[in-house]
Amino acid sequence: MTKKVTITDLAKRANVSVTTVSQILNGKEQRFSQKTVAKIKALQLEMGYVPDFNAQSLISRSGKTIGVIVPSINNPFFAEFNHGIDSYSASKGYTPLIFGSNNSPQVESRYLVEAIRRAADGMIIASAVSDVNETDKLLRQNGLPYLLIDRNPPVKGDLVDVQNKQGGQIVADYLHENGHHKIILVAPKDLTLNMELRITGFKEKMKELGVDFSDDQIVHTDLSMAGGYQITEKVLAAQPTAVFALNDELAVGLNRGFAEHDVRVPEDVSLIGYDNIDLAAYTIPSLTTMNQPAFEMGETAARLIIDRIENSDSDLQRVTLPIRLVKRNSVKKIN
Repeated sequence: MTKKVTITDLAKRANVSVTTVSQILNGKEQRFSQKTVAKIKALQLEMGYVPDFNAQSLISRSGKTIGVIVPSINNPFFAEFNHGIDSYSASKGYTPLIFGSNNSPQVESRYLVEAIRRAADGMIIASAVSDVNETDKLLRQNGLPYLLIDRNPPVKGDLVDVQNKQGGQIVADYLHENGHHKIILVAPKDLTLNMELRITGFKEKMKELGVDFSDDQIVHTDLSMAGGYQITEKVLAAQPTAVFALNDELAVGLNRGFAEHDVRVPEDVSLIGYDNIDLAAYTIPSLTTMNQPAFEMGETAARLIIDRIENSDSDLQRVTLPIRLVKRNSVKKIN
């Protein structure tokens, strides 16, 4: 087995002290000549020396690490969300540890413990927490600041959310403007807070517009493309003029299912999604959807949690980001 290169090995090759190497590699280059700094960095690359994370953490009392739990690392929305976290974290010298809970409370709990064990400095939780109070207790007992994303109920802590209720209202208004009154809403079996708010906004706006909409017009399935695809026949049996899917993955699955049943979008049925994942612009037809600023959500979450890590006594931070309707080709105006 190959022996790991140590700081002692590097110092010996450079013919300098371990302290000199340590200080140069920890940003204190101004104390040394340019020749010495260049020599150390060249040897670091040549020898493949990587500083020991645990040793650095002990010295600095911080691993500059952020734990991130999302419901699925395969969901395109959360891929963009994670990109935002990574982008801002890197600019501040932090490294995100990203975990996918697969919507499992057991997996989520295990990863929370793992983040604590690995000395994370803070947590961003986008997965729907099974018990907010228990999570709060666990993290606070271990001195770990955390931030919740809009899938979770509000607690006494930092929060990033978007205008979910307003999003549902905008969809209802748009479908009504286009003449649609017979609508099926497709939702996940296990509703998170943000999904509930979208439904509430949609139903309230429909009532305000004088359009009948009941819970019988809500079809539940797994929150995935496969989930949307699998309920195609059930949705079509209701003979809607329009379908509102609570996320774009559901809409993409339905779009394929409709095509296989020779049902044309939007000629035979209109379809609208939510999230504005990249794929939405490339379906046939391109998908009308509500845009959630996934990258900005991740970037904002990273900014807030790093602010909290570095200024623990600052006021609570709650940021609500805007949404907007992206009109493409999947909704048809009818009489």
